[in-house]
Amino acid sequence: MRKEEGLEKRAQRVAKPVLEVLAGRVLDPPPLWLMRQAGRYLPEYREVRARVSGFLELCYTPELAVEVTLQPLRRFPLDAAILFSDILVVPHALGMEVRFLEGEGPKLEPLRGPADLARLDADRLHERLRPVYGTVATLARELPPRVTLIGFSGAPWTLACYMLEGGGSKDWLAARRAALAEPAFFERLIGLLTDSVVAYLSAQIAHGAEVVQLFDSWAGVLPESETRRWVIEPARRIAEALAARHPGVPLIAFPRGIGPLYPAFVEAVRPAGVGLDTTVPCGWARDALPGDTALQGNLDPVTLLVGGDPLAEEVARIRDAFRARPHIFNLGHGILPQTPVAHVEALISHLHSRGR
Repeated sequence: MRKEEGLEKRAQRVAKPVLEVLAGRVLDPPPLWLMRQAGRYLPEYREVRARVSGFLELCYTPELAVEVTLQPLRRFPLDAAILFSDILVVPHALGMEVRFLEGEGPKLEPLRGPADLARLDADRLHERLRPVYGTVATLARELPPRVTLIGFSGAPWTLACYMLEGGGSKDWLAARRAALAEPAFFERLIGLLTDSVVAYLSAQIAHGAEVVQLFDSWAGVLPESETRRWVIEPARRIAEALAARHPGVPLIAFPRGIGPLYPAFVEAVRPAGVGLDTTVPCGWARDALPGDTALQGNLDPVTLLVGGDPLAEEVARIRDAFRARPHIFNLGHGILPQTPVAHVEALISHLHSRGR
């Protein structure tokens, strides 16, 4: 069965808007979900977060992870739920120390060179991630029938950035230096992460995820040749492996910041959908990317934060640009914690009123 036929039959069977668009259909209004739709802008999320000792405890406690995944669906008529977790559970499951410090972000004990690869143990990946799979399985049973369940992982390049830097960074110098100065070591690391991401996403699908998204949040810091080697090629391997294991399960790729390399990425990876970051011109993406690839995005999170006329105008502009394309309305990056709940309600009102 061809990939396109598998997606179409899956969409017909479940009649879920997100799956329909990923199968190539144009819907008006387009389906909607928001990156980081479960998070600190919701008071009910903050209440749950205050009950646990740390962020990873929240990710690894299925009943709480299920609760916060479902919270935005109780407020808003969203078309998808995305598993509540974090991209850094993969390095953590491989044996790295990962901590989340309030106001500082993640902290890891960084890899310094080839000898440190011995600290990583892929054989225990599934054992350590079993609570995440439990969350996926529960969500698959509890979601409303028309809501699509999205699983996700960080992409190898972005995971390697955190693992080598030891936390957040403006320029990711440690990873970029390693990729150039120690290519054999870096290739081993990327290979290990690629295999681990395939295993992780495959297990999420086996437990009920209907779509998986690959987040390469820091893809945009590399020059072209390295983007092709460390971003596009691992994504291609992941997409091919998942398609072989799970025919008809769509992949959405989000190679944030790669700009004019989006067409090369889509040509090589062939995802069912591609997430567009805020910097991507809608008209350019509409014309430059294949017509059978669903486009996802790309409202600026700051516009959602501000609300009012700027929000209404941007919703209209994005809708008009993608009106003839398979399109999933989303942000160009995650929702900001300061965003008023009322502005999400306004976004949904603008989107649906224009559609009908």
